[in-house]
Amino acid sequence: MKKLSLLTCGMIALAGFIATNTARAQNVHYVGDVTFSKDCATLTLSASGRIAGLGNADAIVYLDATANPTTTCRSPGGNEAPGQNPAPIHITGVATVNPDNDPKNGSRSFLVTTDPPVQPTRAKTAGCPNNNWTAHIDNLDFTSATITVKQGNRTVLGPTVFPFNPPVSACP
Repeated sequence: MKKLSLLTCGMIALAGFIATNTARAQNVHYVGDVTFSKDCATLTLSASGRIAGLGNADAIVYLDATANPTTTCRSPGGNEAPGQNPAPIHITGVATVNPDNDPKNGSRSFLVTTDPPVQPTRAKTAGCPNNNWTAHIDNLDFTSATITVKQGNRTVLGPTVFPFNPPVSACP
């Protein structure tokens, strides 16, 4: 009886190992091009495309965009000083891609959008003369985007850097 129990436990462990490994990503890659779009109203960047080789598990797609903001400063008296250019910023977005997400020939589509930029709370850091002014980000010129795909704690694709040269403006 004891031998039968050990054999049964061994078979269960082997089945679990096989099931886990078949669900894991294998040779994860983009299918076709990754495309980017921007939204002037929200100052966000979106990336979309298809990924193959993810297996049967959920995947998380991370987007990190680098941009040069254009800021308008407003004096305490209400005068505007447009065109201030503070240091580059990063905005990020996250999307989950599950096995049921538009499957086609072993690949899945993804769409991930960054969060809008956080408006400056300290006007001087946004390029204004001092913190008595107020600042507002009016536009972003995206210089690059980085996409990383993870399953669990494991990176299965990327980080892949997509440079924009010349930069892509959120607003025309």
